[in-house]
Amino acid sequence: MATGNTITGSLADSLPTIISSARIVREQEGVMPQLVEKVTLGEGIGLTWNEVSYAQLSAQEVTETTELDNPQQLSDSLFTVTPTQIGIETVITDRVAARITKMGYAKLGALAQNAMQRKKDKDGLVILDGFSNSYCGAGNSLTSGHIGSAVALIKGNETEPGKDPIRCVLHSYQIHDIEDEITAATGTYELTEGLTARVFTEGYRGKVNSAQIFEDGNITADTNDDGIGGVFAQEAIVLVQGRAPRAVAVRDESLGGGATKVYHYDEFAYGTRLDFWGVELKSDMTVPTS
Repeated sequence: MATGNTITGSLADSLPTIISSARIVREQEGVMPQLVEKVTLGEGIGLTWNEVSYAQLSAQEVTETTELDNPQQLSDSLFTVTPTQIGIETVITDRVAARITKMGYAKLGALAQNAMQRKKDKDGLVILDGFSNSYCGAGNSLTSGHIGSAVALIKGNETEPGKDPIRCVLHSYQIHDIEDEITAATGTYELTEGLTARVFTEGYRGKVNSAQIFEDGNITADTNDDGIGGVFAQEAIVLVQGRAPRAVAVRDESLGGGATKVYHYDEFAYGTRLDFWGVELKSDMTVPTS
């Protein structure tokens, strides 16, 4: 028989465990699906979305004595994107549904959709790695000059210039390098209202040489701590949506005394309309420490 004061440890087996709150692990939301051109593959028209483009023609000078006999031949080219399906299955037995906290059960449905959206964003980021033109380079810190040069290359292309809106997608570590560039002189003079003061207090938001800056935390660093973002005209990348996202619940009475299987599906694919309308930005993505 024990002696002494009775404390919580003395009656630990009598203390119930009650879940007071529940949350799902926060994810990087991603931005790629919102920044590209989006089209839908209609029903009854096959598996592939097709777009035809026609090449430029050349005009010539005509004087009063010119007999115009120089026909310009029309030519076309085909751009195609074939959406593919992705899916995720979850299975929850009736016993689990009846026993876990209702607060937790209410949040489970969002997990599968978050996974689908994360894959959709990451597939878009893969496109940035595919652009032939690449600026900055491994091991180097990104600067506003790299973004400005990319915009100039896109808009000034002689074959077919890209047009606004121009997007720039970067990881927060890459954006931090731009912020450091803008606030480098902070501490050497009194800050007055302006870009430097705003970046110092709020972080960088806005544009660089007309390119709209967007943060995407799904950009990952490689083994050398380099990450790949990009600058691109919105029309450079096409997101073709097939069947709309959907979720289907199926009962399975043979499993675990009864269970519900939920299948989430989506159908999409990204395509690069014109390679020279985008520029890869590969730069150092070491975790900032100062």
